Amino acid sequence: MTDAAAAVEEVWRTESSRLLGALLRITRDVGRAEDLAQEALAQALAQWPSTGVPDNPAAWLMTTAKRRAIDQFRAGERRLRAYAEVAAGAAAAYEEAFEVDHLEDDVLRLMFVCCHPSLTDDTRTVLTLRMVAGLTSREIARAYLTSEATVATRISRAKRTLATARAALEEPTGAERAARLGSVMAVLYLLFNEGYAATAGVDWTRPALCREAVRLATLLSTVAPREPEAHGLLALLELQSSRLDARLDAAGDAVLLADQDRTRWDRAAIERGLTALGAALELGGDGPHVLQAAIAAEHARAASVEDTDWPRVAALYERLAHATGSAVVELNRAVALGMARGPEIGLQLLDQVAPLLPDHHLVPSVRGDLLARLGRADEAVASFRTAAALATNDRERALLERRARDLEASRSGGGT
Repeated sequence: MTDAAAAVEEVWRTESSRLLGALLRITRDVGRAEDLAQEALAQALAQWPSTGVPDNPAAWLMTTAKRRAIDQFRAGERRLRAYAEVAAGAAAAYEEAFEVDHLEDDVLRLMFVCCHPSLTDDTRTVLTLRMVAGLTSREIARAYLTSEATVATRISRAKRTLATARAALEEPTGAERAARLGSVMAVLYLLFNEGYAATAGVDWTRPALCREAVRLATLLSTVAPREPEAHGLLALLELQSSRLDARLDAAGDAVLLADQDRTRWDRAAIERGLTALGAALELGGDGPHVLQAAIAAEHARAASVEDTDWPRVAALYERLAHATGSAVVELNRAVALGMARGPEIGLQLLDQVAPLLPDHHLVPSVRGDLLARLGRADEAVASFRTAAALATNDRERALLERRARDLEASRSGGGT
């Protein structure tokens, strides 16, 4: 790959959501915004190898796409209206609409559009992952254990639905904003999680995606200052992101929570998270994001795994399970119970949860950890290998395989 091509790929990966958000504001059309962004990308691939990479590649893409948008408007259906505005002395205002970028709001607006009520929950998620997270149809398909064609069809159908519904593409206000807020928070947390633990690929984390999610959550908490769940979400993302640097070692290998160097945790992010959690609790928050933030806070306050208040963590997970009905939450509660009351108790809950999560790699992973703590090394090794076979992320697969090898070596050397 040439330097220019690598630069195009990098700027697209980090800036595509902002570019799409700005173009959506200009065009009021999701499909057209994506087409314009792709055209700008193609021009960069064609020109940068000979002209060199511009000093501000993101601005170059934005300018190129906006110019193309203006050309289309003037040459197409809006020509007469544009000329009428010019005749009425509105030319300056017409041009200004394409010159102001309000980038801080554009990505959030894009998320609100992706969460339009005319779309199903699954479609909102897929569209957000595609347009905000920048995941390819193949990556989304792997995450949802479905085909690339199915994902592509969902995305195309979503764009048609938005066009047919003539969705209001400005950030909604009042009752309409409140109606979409829950969906926006849900997909924003999903966006963060894709950065915190990538579903597939060679990178276990995508820190830029996490930073963007935190930025958007901060903005969302100002849009909905009296909503405790918005503050709870911000608290959760800040607290979780504080551990990002410690989740990889010097070689780039994944590091589990129990093995992390807590001096590498970002104390400023922890303080911001605890402040946001305090704001959520003052507003009477006890929803899912607030509860998850409270769990993350227990980890953040503890000097070590052993110092963690595991009974409280388990109790919080129990409340969260009642609130969400999520099998994944119950899986995490099994881990907490295993730490608070012993691995046998953890295994009992895991056996109840496992049928609800068939082929989920975290089930045998948790089982392997609990079995290892019980001294049942052979079964633990088998569980870790099963988990590795099911994992779709390369780094996570390598971690699980390493745990199996280490346990097997320990057993061969006279360990349990």
